[in-house]
Amino acid sequence: MNNLISQHIKEAVALLPTTPGVYQFFDSSGKVIYVGKAVNLRRRVSSYFVDSKKHSAKVKVMVGKIVDLKHIDTPTENDALLLENSLIKTLRPRYNILLKDDKTYPWIVVRNEPFPRVESTRRVVRDGSQYFGPYSSVVAQRAMLESLREIFQLRTCRLALDGDSVAKCRYRVCLEYHIGNCAGPCEGRQSSADYDQTISLVKKYLKGDLRPAREWLTARMNEAAAELRFEQAARYKARLDALAKFEAKSVIVNPSLGNLDVFYIITDDTDAYCNFVRVAMGTVVAGRSMQLSVGAESDPATILGSAIRQMLPIVAGGKLSDQVIVPFVPEGDWGDNVEFVVPQRGDKLRLLEFAEKGAKMFRAERLKNLEIKNPERHTERLMAALQRELHLDRPPYHIECFDNSNLQGTHPVAACVVFRDGKPSKREYRHFNVKSVVGPDDFATMREIIRRRYSRLLAEGGELPDLIVVDGGKGQLSSAYEVLRELGLTERIPIVGLAERLEEVYFPFDPKPYYLDRTGEPLKVIRHIRDEAHRFGITFHRNKRSADFTTTELASIKGIGPKSCEALLTTFGSVKGVKRATREEIISLLGPTKGEAVCSYFNK
Repeated sequence: MNNLISQHIKEAVALLPTTPGVYQFFDSSGKVIYVGKAVNLRRRVSSYFVDSKKHSAKVKVMVGKIVDLKHIDTPTENDALLLENSLIKTLRPRYNILLKDDKTYPWIVVRNEPFPRVESTRRVVRDGSQYFGPYSSVVAQRAMLESLREIFQLRTCRLALDGDSVAKCRYRVCLEYHIGNCAGPCEGRQSSADYDQTISLVKKYLKGDLRPAREWLTARMNEAAAELRFEQAARYKARLDALAKFEAKSVIVNPSLGNLDVFYIITDDTDAYCNFVRVAMGTVVAGRSMQLSVGAESDPATILGSAIRQMLPIVAGGKLSDQVIVPFVPEGDWGDNVEFVVPQRGDKLRLLEFAEKGAKMFRAERLKNLEIKNPERHTERLMAALQRELHLDRPPYHIECFDNSNLQGTHPVAACVVFRDGKPSKREYRHFNVKSVVGPDDFATMREIIRRRYSRLLAEGGELPDLIVVDGGKGQLSSAYEVLRELGLTERIPIVGLAERLEEVYFPFDPKPYYLDRTGEPLKVIRHIRDEAHRFGITFHRNKRSADFTTTELASIKGIGPKSCEALLTTFGSVKGVKRATREEIISLLGPTKGEAVCSYFNK
């Protein structure tokens, strides 16, 4: 089967993320022949393109026809399951029909009737009822229904409770009333207004708005506790605990959304990455990402408008839905029938966030693909991002970072790590034993190490870095900058400080910290350099401290020098081993005079 895999397919599989999502296989005519879901997209899709006895004949035939693949990322595995189901129903790929049961997922419906029932269904009928879901399994749906019926008093009978039948007392309460699951609207024991208030709470609960139900339950729990009805109060408390575990529904399938389009765009210096999602009857039926050239344009609204115009003929049949969800209103005349919405909350905002994630993943995949083919491009892009974020006058291809370590002022050491092109250059790492500082003084230690490092480079004509990073805040940065000023290097080497707690970046003479984008590559690189300096310094400090602690006690014995210490530690393994050794063993190793000195010290 491996000989059927083209280079394009190999690269596409290698670039897939390891997150949940849905994948689509295309044949030579550009038609979708299979749609599948995955918890880990890369692992699942790659399994099709390896020789396996587990593959059926149908799968082998299908793989032989695959010439391209695309994917849509989803926030969760459950979203992937729902999106797969909706795409199969919309696209009806050939091999899904052959290989997969095209089933319908369960919903919860609030009926459009007097005293509405809340029931399970697999058919969505436009009769004025409200539908919630779909749920990925009957188990999940039943658990939700049980939760609703445990929290709220809802009728489950099929009686036609119109005003006349209730007024004429045609019905009698059943067992559900007597055990407390129903408030008895069939006999008029619960008014229509009171029941409608309960249904309103149920709808909000199913939509993911838990606050009203939580307040309602809390009020009744406190009321029961105040009246010393502790069993009922405990029951309300259990319902509150169950409520806390409830998760909001997915936006992948949501009847309240109706028909709409979603566009999200990310721009950089030369390109824009646009993600499009189409929702029909509340179900995501299509998704597509495109890369477009920005050119000299810099206005986001103009770029988004241009992206929508270029994508329409390809992904939306040349026509927009009546409502379009966007991060900001695009430039252009789109007609009176198209409404652009910039959501601030709710399901539409979650749908926009879904499209945003798709755009970011698409951009990352495109950049990764270019960097695989041209590794130098990645380095140039990374250095350009660092230069831009840190306001440097040149790309920082050569970065040096310093970190101090001591234990309450003892065994003070420092470390310098060197990064070139954003990668560690370990042969250039340097350790420093602090010589002139007494006690725990990080500022004085930083001054000594910076002075020793760069005065030596100046004397030897060594290469100076493009950027210095010190591990610490304003104090460490000021100490290092003071030394650079004394050496006349402040105009030649930029320097920044990185505080560890909040990842704050400090610049000389600027009292306020600067915060880099927490998800951007520049902060990740600076943090990696800082952590590497910390690791390198701590390792050196720990080894030095351990060696000193081990040898100090033996070296303090009169007449025992370094060679005798080494002989004792080599033979007995440690100071504890020396203490456990017999008098005869020590004298045999060191001779009578030194052996007696060691034995006397340990009172042997």
